Amino acid sequence: MSNGRTTNEKLFTAQAVGEKLSLSKRAIFRMRSAGLICAPVKVGAGAVRWKQSDIEQWIKWDCCSKQEFEARRESEQC
Repeated sequence: MSNGRTTNEKLFTAQAVGEKLSLSKRAIFRMRSAGLICAPVKVGAGAVRWKQSDIEQWIKWDCCSKQEFEARRESEQC
C-alpha cells in the first residue's frame, strides 16, 4: 500500500522553501495560513515539511493558490 509519498522524496522545511523563493520562513508560514502555497505534510507534533515535487510543480503552475493546486493535481491524476 502507498501512503501517497514517494519513499525517497526530499522534504523541505519552511526555511528551505523560503530560500528557494527568496522569502523568509515567516512569509512561507503566512502564505500557508492564507492558502497561497501548496499544502505541507505533517511529519511530527507541530512539524510540517513540503514535498520537493509539490514545490516544483507549484512553481511551474505559477505559484497558484492551494485550492487551485489541489484541483489541478487531482485532475491530472484522473
